[in-house]
Amino acid sequence: MPKMKTHRGANKRMYVSGGGVIRRRRAGKRHKLEVKSAKRTKRLRQPTLVSRADLKRAKKLLPYR
Repeated sequence: MPKMKTHRGANKRMYVSGGGVIRRRRAGKRHKLEVKSAKRTKRLRQPTLVSRADLKRAKKLLPYR
């Protein structure tokens, strides 16, 4: 059986950290930033964990690790 291919769209949105945890970027930092507070935009910079509900699907899309 051939190797499993990585889902390219998921690969651009999520990544596997060194500890094997799947992380993603936060939504809401593309436009209308002048409306959002500095505290909020600073919080949007940090990556967050993929939710437990989506974890199984994310692991299937990112077959490495």
